[in-house]
Parts: sequence; C-alpha cells; structure tokens
Amino acid sequence: MTKSTTILRRQLGRQLRELRVASGLPIVEAARRIERGAGTLQRLEKGENPRIRLLDVEALTKLYDAPERLEGLLELARRAREGEGEGGAWWHEYGDVVPDAFALLLDLETIASTLTMYRPELLPGLFQTAAYTKALDAAYFRTATQEELDERVRVRRNRQRIITRRYDPVVAHLLLEETVIRRVIGGPRVMAEQLRYLADQPSNVTVQVIPFEARYPLGTATGPFTLLDFDEGTGEPPTVYVEGYGTSTYYERRGLVDRYRSAFDQLRAVALSPADTKRLLRTASREYRA
Repeated sequence: MTKSTTILRRQLGRQLRELRVASGLPIVEAARRIERGAGTLQRLEKGENPRIRLLDVEALTKLYDAPERLEGLLELARRAREGEGEGGAWWHEYGDVVPDAFALLLDLETIASTLTMYRPELLPGLFQTAAYTKALDAAYFRTATQEELDERVRVRRNRQRIITRRYDPVVAHLLLEETVIRRVIGGPRVMAEQLRYLADQPSNVTVQVIPFEARYPLGTATGPFTLLDFDEGTGEPPTVYVEGYGTSTYYERRGLVDRYRSAFDQLRAVALSPADTKRLLRTASREYRA
C-alpha cells in the first residue's frame, strides 16, 4: 500500500530519534553538532518538518556512528521529500475541512490493520450515516455553509472505505456506551437508520454496547479514544488517538498504549455480547421508527 509523505516523515524521524537515543546524545547537543537548532531537529524527529534536508540526514547518521543505515535513511528521506503517495491521499482535495492533526489520523487509518475504539457519547465518523453526520455537523459547525457540510459528509464516506474495501479491510472493534444509541441526533428517523446501519456492519467489524445497568469498571474513565495497530511491515508502532475539544493527541509510548488497551478490555468485559448488541440495536431502531 502506498504511504503518504506524512507517514514517511514519521518513520524517518522515528529512526533518527532511535539512533540519537542509542548514541546517548541529548537533542540539543546533536543539533549543535550539525549546526541546526534544537527545534528543527525535534520537528524532524517528530515527522513534522516537510522540508527535509538530505545533508542533515547524512550528518546525523555520521554523528550517530551508523554508516550502515545511511543508504536506507537517505532513500526514506527522498521518498518523503518527493511526495510519494500524496496524489493517492484522497483527503487532500478536502484540505479546507481536514486540519493537519486530523489528516495524520486519516493516514494512519489507511495503513492500520486493526482499530480498537471506545465512544461514550457519540458515534465515531467511521460508522456514521450521512444523515447522522449532517445533523451532528450542523449543530457543531454553526457557521458552516451547506457546501462545507456536504464536504464533511464526503470525508466521512471516504474514510469508511477502509472498512468496506475488498482487499485487506481493516478489522475494527467498536465499544459504545448505551448513551450513544439513546441520545437523539437529527431526530427519530435519522437514529432509526443509523442504528440499523450499525447493526448491519460487515464481519470485520465487531460492535458492543455497554448497557446502563452494567457495572462500571473503576479506573477506566478514559474518554473517547482509538487504538491503532499495524502490521510489522508498516514500521508504525501501536498508537492511541485521543480527540478532545479542539485538540488531537497521539500517544506511542508503550506503557501508556498498554494502559488504554487494558482499559478497553475492562470495559469490554461488562459490555453486551456482539450478538446481544445487534439485537439491542435492531430493537432500538424499530422503536425510533414507531
């Protein structure tokens, strides 16, 4: 699968950081020795600098005494600079409604092997119907034009291709609080359609609802999050994405990722089974239609 420059920059930065840490050099000292600012090197290591200088990559590799890595790192840097995959990044045509922090999530979703998602209040975009999306966005983006709202719907529909594509669709496990299916977004007809759609997801998607009467596990008030896992060949580590009010945060530190994974397992333990969840969703859908 073609990788976007965002992913390539992240992989280059991660490898350079690993070499620096192994060398024992602080980032300030490493930057000083190649006559660059510490902020510049930090952005390079985080994959946030679109202007990659091959001379910097070469100098850092030499500084870290890793000549055997030079050819591979330079090739990775060239691919990131030349924009491999940018033409295939479908979301680029929606740049006006896709901020940079969210664009990274779209890139990561595309190459992820599994998505583990917990939502306590609202459905994630990957599983929203067009009507649900329109109702939600109209309330959230109050000054948006109809054209902008339609564009946001198209973004979500395009995202959903990772679920429905024929070749190697992503495996998703979605855990919802019952609040999600009881809170009315857009009116009863919209909710009826949405819940039926959720109940009819393909076999690579597992949906479970935590009912109101379930015992709530202590220490698991995480808020909404998505845990992305990747096949080894992608070069990406497991990553947790947390979307807040106006913010997006990505966590890669193993200990923290493991805590989110453990929290999901604890929440799943008190959820309805997938079969019981489907029955609940279909029953609720019929009730909204009544």
